[in-house]
Amino acid sequence: MTKFNFKITATSQKARRGQVTTAHGSFETPAFMATATAATIKAMTPEAVRATGAELAICNTYHLMLRPTAERVAELGGVHKFMNWPGPIVTDSGGYQVMSLANLRKITEQGVAFKSHLDGSEHTLSAERSVEIQKLLDADISMCFDECTPHPATPEQAAASMRMSMRWAERCKTAFVERPGYALFGIAQGSIYADLREESAHKLSSIGFDGYGIGGLAVGEGQETMLAMLDVTIPHLPSEKPRYLMGVGKPDDIIGAVMRGIDMFDCVMPTRSGRTGQGFTSRGSINIRNARHSRDPRPLDERCQCPTCQQYGRAYLHHLFRAEEMLGPILLTWHNLHYYQDLMRSLRKAIEEKELELFVDTFMAEQACGDIESIYND
Repeated sequence: MTKFNFKITATSQKARRGQVTTAHGSFETPAFMATATAATIKAMTPEAVRATGAELAICNTYHLMLRPTAERVAELGGVHKFMNWPGPIVTDSGGYQVMSLANLRKITEQGVAFKSHLDGSEHTLSAERSVEIQKLLDADISMCFDECTPHPATPEQAAASMRMSMRWAERCKTAFVERPGYALFGIAQGSIYADLREESAHKLSSIGFDGYGIGGLAVGEGQETMLAMLDVTIPHLPSEKPRYLMGVGKPDDIIGAVMRGIDMFDCVMPTRSGRTGQGFTSRGSINIRNARHSRDPRPLDERCQCPTCQQYGRAYLHHLFRAEEMLGPILLTWHNLHYYQDLMRSLRKAIEEKELELFVDTFMAEQACGDIESIYND
């Protein structure tokens, strides 16, 4: 039977190129996951998302436990069958959503009691229940239940939060049912405090997990601080295990993290931006709603091979958004997802060919140039 495995195939300084094998197939790293919070990638079909090159999707425990319930998904054959995604799936533990979306939270050592943001119904989510839900969903990679420490936090607040998450991590490890091809990842916390980040990494390593998430970043601390926290955390995590930077999705953040040895990423940015008119290109991001695109027949990005860029121009996309036609968000989301997978393909290739520094320098220089105006708007 298939075993969960992480194989590093190439390195470039601290950056790693590898492959993760799970019960539902493998994915190449560095990898950017398709965000399927409620078992759907917004505005896209699973088939179209896979065609962009995405091999890995992430669903959410909190949302699926409320609707349609984990038990219902299990009855219907698990989340892979339910959403027609045959490849590997990660499930977030629900901790972040409980803290940010739920009403009237009460956090205790046992877990979190809360009221649903949907209908006000009362629920309790503990370390054990989170792991149970993720097993019912049939996630290939389950995440430990943790508290995403609010930002800003004092050292005392951050320490108490992190240490409670570490105690929950021990309980998650006990509750997790070992099966071939399935994995449980711990999550390092500690806010913006180097000593707490190091303590958390050491504690998780001593418990022993199949992989390690780094949480509680990209919550307002700024890129410089985020990267500094990676610098103090990563050296204390097992080098032979995959590392997952949770919720980070700006292209330059991804590149900085890959250069420090991160293997996995997720973020709603490509889909959320696609629904609100922001497109990512090789020369930076654009707002397709801006009037300068109204007469521009060019594609979003002349280098891009996605169906949107190959078949539609900026003027048409601008029209769709101004007319509030649903096709606009669909086409822009399609492009953004393709852009992100292109970025990951380029990073993997650069690591393999020992040209990561050259790729990064070129990428940053092109982004700094900005989007070029069209002659049709002169």
